[in-house]
Amino acid sequence: MATLLAVDLGLRAGFALYDDDGRLRWYRSQNFGAQSRMRQAAHSLLHELPDLQWLVLEGGGSLADLWRKAAEPSTVGVIQTSAEVWRQHLLYPRQQRSGTDAKQHADRLARAMIDWSGAPRPTSLRHDAAEAILIGLWGVLQVGWLAEIPIR
Repeated sequence: MATLLAVDLGLRAGFALYDDDGRLRWYRSQNFGAQSRMRQAAHSLLHELPDLQWLVLEGGGSLADLWRKAAEPSTVGVIQTSAEVWRQHLLYPRQQRSGTDAKQHADRLARAMIDWSGAPRPTSLRHDAAEAILIGLWGVLQVGWLAEIPIR
């Protein structure tokens, strides 16, 4: 079974892992505090996911470079995107009128994806984890693991 890992880049990063049936397996948020700790974690996490086929990154700069480099020794495909791109595909224009609106609707959509996938429900869902879930949903649509958004 192939998997896709979505990462909402930042020193406080969000992660979401999807199976090739388009269902969310797990999600989480982690505060690295320093780029050096994130570098170590990136190598460890990518090594722990032997079925990883795709890595989807939201963001750029040195943090994206760090993840790309960690993925280099493998055959993992790397897709880089921005919030503007995935939001355009997953949220209606009226849901993106402000950053606050977009985050609120992203949270609702992420919770719907958790339910649809049968993943454990969160006691609280940090916005970086919620965004990673949606980055991953966008990613599974891009690689063809889902033909359409299964929830709204």
